[in-house]
Amino acid sequence: MLNKIKVLSSQRTIWLLCLISALCLELTALYFQYGMGLKPCVMCIYERVALFGVLFSGLLGLLAPRFMIIRLLALALGLWGAIKGLLLSIKHVGYQLNPNPWDQCPVNVDFPSTLPLDKWLPAVFHPTGLCSEISWTFLNFTMVQWLVFIFAVYSLLFAFILLSQCFGGRVKHQRRLFH
Repeated sequence: MLNKIKVLSSQRTIWLLCLISALCLELTALYFQYGMGLKPCVMCIYERVALFGVLFSGLLGLLAPRFMIIRLLALALGLWGAIKGLLLSIKHVGYQLNPNPWDQCPVNVDFPSTLPLDKWLPAVFHPTGLCSEISWTFLNFTMVQWLVFIFAVYSLLFAFILLSQCFGGRVKHQRRLFH
């Protein structure tokens, strides 16, 4: 099974699916913000950045999936984004379900001065909402609870793919005329 996962990871299809799924989630977040008028909070913005890590890992893996170094870099970036997003969304669920005055999210985002995303792209990375506010639910789960599920799935997928790189067999590539 690990060998099959390793073979899949050396093809562009799996990386394209990763890229498309993360892009769809980012576009959905922007639709919620601008189409439905929901205000993103600081934690929402950080979760977007983590999702962009998954998106960029799909893009990196799509560029050259047959090269092990590129594949490992894409896996490391994707796993970082997925785990960081999972931890952030779990903390965000705590803000929503157990609001208290002693444990609140920050008012402003804290990006490094070398990467001020909120200044470069304020339409995407500028927070205007409150972390404890629940403004949307689907099947009795909040948006942040859905993000916990999504980031957990991404984390498991990237972990399995990483394990396949370590313990899967050797991938034999066949040369094709039209690839």
